[in-house]
Amino acid sequence: MSLYGVAKSVIAPVTRALWRPRVEGLHHVPAHGPVIIAANHLSNIDPLFLGVVVPRPLIFIAKQELFAEGNIAQRTFTRALRAIGQVSVDRRPGQSSQEAMETSLAVLAESRAFGIFPEGTRSPDGRLYRGQTGLAWLALKSGAPVVPAALDGTSRILPAGRKVPSFHHIGVRFGPAVDLSPWAGGAERARARREATDAIMAAIQRLSGQEQVPRFASSVKAELGRGHDRAA
Repeated sequence: MSLYGVAKSVIAPVTRALWRPRVEGLHHVPAHGPVIIAANHLSNIDPLFLGVVVPRPLIFIAKQELFAEGNIAQRTFTRALRAIGQVSVDRRPGQSSQEAMETSLAVLAESRAFGIFPEGTRSPDGRLYRGQTGLAWLALKSGAPVVPAALDGTSRILPAGRKVPSFHHIGVRFGPAVDLSPWAGGAERARARREATDAIMAAIQRLSGQEQVPRFASSVKAELGRGHDRAA
């Protein structure tokens, strides 16, 4: 058994016992070959739940900040992420983009499953924000199918600012692969990337039922941060 398999054999039963995830549509995830699982993003704990419910190894490119070594809960979470194959990248300007894209393509070239949160950051208010077009570039460049996924309830477990997770039931729903054939061969065209990404986000929204916002979550978070600074 691989290290991933050993880790998951320990982590998955504990996770299922504590949070009892309700899973729908798992048959849409292919058992073999390259695949991209694109999901909404409500909490830092989202990669853990997707990794647990998807039967095959699922690799994420996670922000470096998730791999904290502070308190016991943070260290435990960090070791769980690393044990199930998650890779950290430096998201500072000029550091992460090229590294993340090269790593992502390499994962798919090995016919593995790759997980991504196209919003790029957690939703600041539970709504679904505009997707980053790196997702479409990756899908169109690799030719891998994109399976949309929707998480529900994870924001109650580990909301922003909380250090120790609480216990609530969560839901994970998967849909059929998004048809990206209208944009085949368009990885280098900005319009094709935007339209393909919007099609994937629409598929995620149909699964999640979230209100969709035609803005980037990172921009909204920046505005909220500036407002907090002015208030202080």
